[in-house]
Amino acid sequence: MHSSSRHPLVSRLLVASLALACAPALLAAQTPPAQSPAASPAAPAAAPSAAPQHWSFPAPTNLQVLPKNLTGQQVHEIMEQWEGQLGSGCRTCHAVDKTKVGPNGRPRLNFADDSKEEKRIARMMYTMTGKINADYISMVPNSGQPVTCGTCHRGHLGPEEYIPQRHEEHPAAPAAAPGAPAAPATHGQ
Repeated sequence: MHSSSRHPLVSRLLVASLALACAPALLAAQTPPAQSPAASPAAPAAAPSAAPQHWSFPAPTNLQVLPKNLTGQQVHEIMEQWEGQLGSGCRTCHAVDKTKVGPNGRPRLNFADDSKEEKRIARMMYTMTGKINADYISMVPNSGQPVTCGTCHRGHLGPEEYIPQRHEEHPAAPAAAPGAPAAPATHGQ
């Protein structure tokens, strides 16, 4: 049985974690690319894939667990990482604002809106991973990589249940004769 079906709050926490990862991508979709100085009516238009598009990301608002001094670009990069680690999209945590329509005709997301429970859960999960890293992982000598969303989620909104691989069975010790002392264990030989 999948762990999220047994624990709906765990599923919601996972969904919320992902939503925080999507905000930058949505910010990028809301801001048109900067015009190249070379683009003028007299110059031929470049092929869409010829030049990278540059997006501007507005300053974030309503940051509650991320540092408040982050730029829009920095929040975007964090959200893209979370999005990949959680295998989800921005709409998981961010509410649609039907009053604002993007250039593609679709409603934009309201990143500052806190109406979705998944966003609250994502903040809680982000706080949890920070606490795990500060209070536990940092205390282990040579612990290596910190815990991230991807440590558990591995690209899935709800982490898959871990099922350990079965190892080859060790040969059974020969049965002792009745009344004889048991043979000592010989692990690792």
